Amino acid sequence: MTKRGKNYRQNLAQVDAEKMYGVDEGLELALKTKYAKFDESLDIAVRLGVDPRHADQMIRSSIVLPNGTGKTERVLVFAKGEKVQEALDAGADYAGGDELVEKIQGGWLEFDKTIATPDMMGTVGKIGRVLGPRNLMPNAKLGTVTFDVGRVVAEVKGGKVDFKVDKSGIVHAMVGRASFGAEKLRQNVYAFIDRLIQLKPSSSKGVYLKGISLSTTMGPGIKIDPVEARAVIKTAG
Repeated sequence: MTKRGKNYRQNLAQVDAEKMYGVDEGLELALKTKYAKFDESLDIAVRLGVDPRHADQMIRSSIVLPNGTGKTERVLVFAKGEKVQEALDAGADYAGGDELVEKIQGGWLEFDKTIATPDMMGTVGKIGRVLGPRNLMPNAKLGTVTFDVGRVVAEVKGGKVDFKVDKSGIVHAMVGRASFGAEKLRQNVYAFIDRLIQLKPSSSKGVYLKGISLSTTMGPGIKIDPVEARAVIKTAG
């Protein structure tokens, strides 16, 4: 068993492990129990009432958070012709075709997200074994295979978050930085949960939002009441 440090144990003591906190109270506690010297991220984990073994219950999508993530993504776009300049003008760090594929085949991986125009996917497929295991492959379901590269580059740079449910039925995502403050983080958290609610499969029966947890990078997990969170979203909507 991993031995936790003194700071972690002191902060964990402030969290009631049996209590379901409201989002506002949970965020306040998460920010109170952070202790790292760097700007910690705020992470969310949502347990869903789905069975990922069934294709129609495999939750996979993306969202542009209202206040971004605070993370600077290095974006690479596979394109040709005028789409290369469109991507660069929108803020892409790299854009091109065969030359980038060859560079990646040589071991270069200095980027965090990829986008591709549909006519480049045959070429990108050559490096699928490199990009796939690293979750770097452009994906139509996530909107990263498109001719509208300028818009998607701007979204990714602006805080677009890709997510998918794992085999345990849990979705993990980063929803901001501690430095954002409680109100901006609150907006991001509710936007993320609302997006998950919109994605509920018709074949999912029973309770859909089974559990929600918030934590900073180094801080303890804080249980959030999913019933209250859903009620707030419904009222706001």
